[in-house]
Amino acid sequence: MTEVTQAELDALRDIPTPAIANAIETFNFKPRNQGFMGPDINSIFPDMGGMIGFAVTGHIRANAQPTERMSVKRVDWIDEILKIPVPRVVVLEDLDYPNPIGSFWGEVQGNIHKRLECVGTVTNGGVRDLDEMEEMGFNAFASTVLVSHAYIHLTDAGAPVNVGGLEVSMGDIILGDKHGVISIPPELAADLPAAVKAVEEGEQRIIGLCKSPDFTVEKLKAALGART
Repeated sequence: MTEVTQAELDALRDIPTPAIANAIETFNFKPRNQGFMGPDINSIFPDMGGMIGFAVTGHIRANAQPTERMSVKRVDWIDEILKIPVPRVVVLEDLDYPNPIGSFWGEVQGNIHKRLECVGTVTNGGVRDLDEMEEMGFNAFASTVLVSHAYIHLTDAGAPVNVGGLEVSMGDIILGDKHGVISIPPELAADLPAAVKAVEEGEQRIIGLCKSPDFTVEKLKAALGART
């Protein structure tokens, strides 16, 4: 697998996800309707900025009491987290979805996982203790906000998950911001900032024309035709 450096991650973190999506399209790496999460996964703290890291995956459930056989021990979960390089993003598929009832995330888990060098979470479940999570700078992308933790427990750790229609495996690069969540192909990570710049330069020519006092429909047609 292509190794992605911290400097490359830093270069991508604050680029808006729509710009990243546009840039990925230029490589014809995958179909344009793949590689990102759907609108059911939303930023809980849209003013916190971009979040990027390597995925740590697991499944959770809260609507039934766990048994010893059905749950992952907390110490085993910590070991699973430490297998993945930093920065880490915890991606949890809630098996109660589309009716999540108990939150894995709150003040306690936020502090634990931040100490383990996780920068945030993505889940089709919910989060709570919003003030405390935001204050500690632990980012969150979820389907809802919840009151209780109910019978929340991890049912497995390290297996691929599907959150928001995106299949995520251990070590995948996940980028999230106020627009949503996208997966970064490691093979493209080093080249994406330049690709973003090239796409935006083309867009700015169109935007500049539309704002220009010299705008005409004919010039717009010519500019759009030049892009195809």
